[in-house]
Amino acid sequence: MSIEIKAPTFPESVADGTVATWHKQPGEACSADDLIVDIETDKVVLEVVAPADGVIKEILAAEGDTILSDQIIALFEAGAVAEAAAPAAASADASAVEVSGDDKVGPAARKLIEANKLDASAIKGTGKNGGVTKEDVQNFMNKASSKPAAAAVPAAAPIAAPGERVEKRVPMTRLRATIARRLVEAQQTAAMLTTYNEVNMGPIMELRKKYKDLFEKTHDTRLGFMSFFVKAATEALKRYPAVNASIDGSDMVFHGYQDIGVAVSTERGLMVPVLRDTDSMGLAKIESTIRDFGMRGRDGKLGLDDMIGGTFTITNGGVFGSLLSTPILNPPQTAILGMHKIQDRPMAVNGQVVILPMMYLALSYDHRMCDGKEAVQFLVAIKDLLEDPTRILLDI
Repeated sequence: MSIEIKAPTFPESVADGTVATWHKQPGEACSADDLIVDIETDKVVLEVVAPADGVIKEILAAEGDTILSDQIIALFEAGAVAEAAAPAAASADASAVEVSGDDKVGPAARKLIEANKLDASAIKGTGKNGGVTKEDVQNFMNKASSKPAAAAVPAAAPIAAPGERVEKRVPMTRLRATIARRLVEAQQTAAMLTTYNEVNMGPIMELRKKYKDLFEKTHDTRLGFMSFFVKAATEALKRYPAVNASIDGSDMVFHGYQDIGVAVSTERGLMVPVLRDTDSMGLAKIESTIRDFGMRGRDGKLGLDDMIGGTFTITNGGVFGSLLSTPILNPPQTAILGMHKIQDRPMAVNGQVVILPMMYLALSYDHRMCDGKEAVQFLVAIKDLLEDPTRILLDI
């Protein structure tokens, strides 16, 4: 039985996608739910799995092709075995060889070889008739990168000849290109300003030290700093609704809920999954959800539903050692809060110099939507809540 393999249904905010990697080739046996292709969008990488046991009969969208929502990208033969699809696989490999030349290098493999300036003759092909596949090139690169590390002890051979200026050209991923475009767009369209303050993290650090073991034992998750910032931001957003608003054309949209995005750094780029209705979430729920976001972000498992929406964003450059920065807005949101490194500094307390663990806070906001007075008061409210965390629990 022939089945059409279609691209996932993209939400309205995603216009199209790009075929990133085919994990299965025509004629190759697949089991139900085996990963067959990755589709890269502006936000996440979507996985398409085999609908049943069988083989891929024909690939209709090659790697690098732009596809639309629900577009047919391949034909799948359910119940077939690999031998039954061998002629199709052989013809596909033969056409790839014919297009690419005598060296039996397929189009995807040749593109990778040219991008990394590799010697095609040194790569052993495992495809049909000795053809070189994209996986062969990637395996060759992985082995090559591991050799210098192994040889580092007996001889510190230089990567390049003395005086040689090495460059490596790598295509920008769709996600990184989208991030760059949105950041530039935010700077060009919004009247962006940033206000700064500092917060004494001592009270929260003492609270964590006192209850972290009991908290982890009770809720099976660690007590971090981010949950306090999320709860403080939620309370401040309720007090200053303009900071929780967004601009849609010529309209100002005020949100009666708090959906806070938490920036997560991944190998593919910066992603901002969203915590929904943070006003009804406890510290434990916030911590476990953020931990889940981080793990899925590293594994490339964040979905589109995790990324859509959000009325406010928190980013933490402090985990990388940043002492102070100016975060850029996440359109169409009005504001973004930047956390930074905690550093002991001498502070004046009641006329005495005291060493306190201090953190700089930065709030970037869109002046078209939010006045400076509201932005400053919002940041001061977060500072007050964090310096006396019992106020978060008492809602005062």
